[in-house]
Amino acid sequence: MKKYFPVFPYIILLLLFFSCKPKQNIVYMSNNNFEQEVSQAKFSGLHIQEGDKLQIQVSAFEEIAVRPFNRSSMPSTGTAADAAGGGSASASEYIVGADGTIIFPVLGPVYCKGMTKKQLKDDLESRLRRYLTDPMVTITLTNFSISVLGEVGSPGQKTSSSEKLNIFQAIALAGDLTYDANRTNVKLIRTSEATGKDEVVSLDLSEASIRNSPYYFLQQNDILYVEPDKNKQVSVNNDSATDKWIKYGGVGLGILTLIITLTRK
Repeated sequence: MKKYFPVFPYIILLLLFFSCKPKQNIVYMSNNNFEQEVSQAKFSGLHIQEGDKLQIQVSAFEEIAVRPFNRSSMPSTGTAADAAGGGSASASEYIVGADGTIIFPVLGPVYCKGMTKKQLKDDLESRLRRYLTDPMVTITLTNFSISVLGEVGSPGQKTSSSEKLNIFQAIALAGDLTYDANRTNVKLIRTSEATGKDEVVSLDLSEASIRNSPYYFLQQNDILYVEPDKNKQVSVNNDSATDKWIKYGGVGLGILTLIITLTRK
């Protein structure tokens, strides 16, 4: 009897070998490109934006003299700042209006859009020196949040207790990247302070130089989008094509069966 070599299992193995592409760039900051020009990544503070909620407290040596400058010591009523910001603020909270200002007791409108908290603090303390001796202003942003979408464990809007939030901490808040995430092309969407338009920046998390990027630290309302890698995109497209063939094949088979049945009668 003539024996046949069992080639079928080997054909299957070859097909699997060539169809499975190994995953690349799965490790964060694995590539060190020291020749790349280094940008500044110093955290200068969050820049105040329209709609931000700022908790501002003024203190000084003379406690009684400070009271007119603290909303917490006044009756809680709706103010022009609240209306401009589209909501109501708590006792010591100010909402940045569409015109970029807050309405501060005694001082009136104070423009703060685009400032850091330190810049606003210095500005307020300078104005308050006309009325107080050695005033000290404390500012807290109470609605700091970012959004993380795409190939992460828990996508959605995330809040942070710390205003100094880098891109890896943001990803950690979203449950880390999935295995199918494209780590070399993470999109950061940020509203430009100069134009008011959204700008899109591509970030490569496999490069160690990401720590030197000016986009390493996030601003409030930033959006991170993690797209799937090419393997998953191809897989999804192939699955869709397969579904179509199955669907049309089933319809064709049904029509063919009907024709054969009718011709036999």
